[in-house]
Amino acid sequence: MINRRSINRSLAGAAFAFGVSALAFSAPAFAQTKWNLPGAYPADNPHSENLVLFAKDVEAATGGKLVITVHPNASLFKAPEIKRAVASGQAQMGEVLMSIHENEDPIFGIDVVPFLATSFADSLKLYKASKAAVEKKLDSQGIKLLFMVPWAPQGVYAKKDINSVEDMKGLKWRSYNVGTARLGELLGMQSVTIQAAELPQALATGVVNSFMSSGGTGYDSKVWESLTHFYDTQAWIPKDATFVNKAAFNALDKATQDAILKAAAVAEERGWKMWQEKAGWYLDQLKAKGMKVQAPSAELAAGFKKAGDTLTSDWLKKAGADGQAIVDAYKKM
Repeated sequence: MINRRSINRSLAGAAFAFGVSALAFSAPAFAQTKWNLPGAYPADNPHSENLVLFAKDVEAATGGKLVITVHPNASLFKAPEIKRAVASGQAQMGEVLMSIHENEDPIFGIDVVPFLATSFADSLKLYKASKAAVEKKLDSQGIKLLFMVPWAPQGVYAKKDINSVEDMKGLKWRSYNVGTARLGELLGMQSVTIQAAELPQALATGVVNSFMSSGGTGYDSKVWESLTHFYDTQAWIPKDATFVNKAAFNALDKATQDAILKAAAVAEERGWKMWQEKAGWYLDQLKAKGMKVQAPSAELAAGFKKAGDTLTSDWLKKAGADGQAIVDAYKKM
């Protein structure tokens, strides 16, 4: 005898199971998008810390709809490869020192024109004067600029007293962009291109014994284990750019796009503040580790100024009228 109640119960159960199964294979409550953001500097560097906070802000603002994973210290792509990875869609976002791409376009080297903008206030003015041109160039490469954050003013690290540029001849000089490579050439040093992630090993093995960078890079590299002096020349203030693949950004819904742009504006303001607060702290740490941190002598400063004038002239020739217009606009601010 057929038990109709049992059959009805079985049919109801099957219908429920089918419904659950259908839900499981249909679109979830919200489609979570996962992005990668490669960076070039250690996890405890202010740039990397700021990127993590940016990613958290985006995730919170989108209710977990967009999750960004930060990969610090060139762990996903080496520094010179990050921008190309974003342009090609291998990574959706990226962050890198903009001036390492000056060979592509002089505009990417605007913030390392020697002694043009050596304070945070002036660096911000230069950023405002040049931002549109940087955005336009990146846009032509399929990249959207989100925000830019400075480093601390740049000085010279060495293992001996340097009283004039003559004392720098023959040093094994680490370069990281066109400007530092050209400076090494002008001052008779042996220039070796090394990005930040490889610097500690290069110092430890003696591949280089001098370089120009911020107190932050010296601290990250534990420079006191290899070198002894830091001359606070304040030659320039380079900036890191954080950007997104334009096609990936355009594929997002308007609310998610707005969340990214809002978080980017917050990250930019926060990043500038972080570096202004930490610039002096880094120099204090170098002193505490036994390094001699001092201003350059008048003779050394004059030598750098002369070399800087040559580098500035070189840059203006390459940048042409557009570059001159940016410099002129900056000086009027």
